[in-house]
Amino acid sequence: MKQLRNLRPPLAPLRDRRFAYPVPWTVDRSGAPHFRLVNTSADVLRGVTVSIAGSSSVRVSPPSLIRPGEAVRASLSGPGDPALDTVLVIRWFPPDGREYLWQVSF
Repeated sequence: MKQLRNLRPPLAPLRDRRFAYPVPWTVDRSGAPHFRLVNTSADVLRGVTVSIAGSSSVRVSPPSLIRPGEAVRASLSGPGDPALDTVLVIRWFPPDGREYLWQVSF
């Protein structure tokens, strides 16, 4: 019984769970290797950046603020097939100020 006294108090109760935040982007692949990332939400997205990981390179000149219905254009180039080793990463801040990242595979 002495060992029971050394137990730590229970953890604080969990906070209410929030619903998942829906990804506000749709990828228009119809003009590949030129892609459009369209803001399909009702929110203005700030601090938008696009980067790439893999053997391909990307040309993007996104504004840092994307309004609903506006798009970021990205052009992919490089050797080989980007579907095999390339991932596009888009970063943004919705109105609540949280940072989000989303990966797009080709």
